Amino acid sequence: MKTRIKIDKVEPAGYKAILGLEKFIESTPLTREHKDLIKIRSSQINGCAFCIDMHTKEARKAGETEQRIYALNAWRDTPFFSEEERAILALTEEVTLINNHVADDTYEQAAKVLEETYLAQVILAIITINAWNRIGIATNLMPA
Repeated sequence: MKTRIKIDKVEPAGYKAILGLEKFIESTPLTREHKDLIKIRSSQINGCAFCIDMHTKEARKAGETEQRIYALNAWRDTPFFSEEERAILALTEEVTLINNHVADDTYEQAAKVLEETYLAQVILAIITINAWNRIGIATNLMPA
């Protein structure tokens, strides 16, 4: 398989717009761990091989454990994630799988354990990685 189109080359203004959102997310107080969990879990759900490869490597480099990365797709059944991380992961799954909408219970739990601005930043981070996943999948972007 090979990459179908290089969006950044063909439509640089659109690509830069999404990159701007990514730069905003990177400038927020979201912890590295939270950003990594959001990126990896959303990429797993969407099946974006390029993003899974990139974000698991970044997470390991930042100190994330292999155990937590491997268990991420079964996070509900492990003791490895904090209450805050569990709320973020539940929200990540429901925003990524938006056809089912975000349940009131999921949102209320996230709002309970996350400060309002942090919650908004988490939602924006989830939306951003979903945009990147869709670019990677639509263009058949391959991991190195």
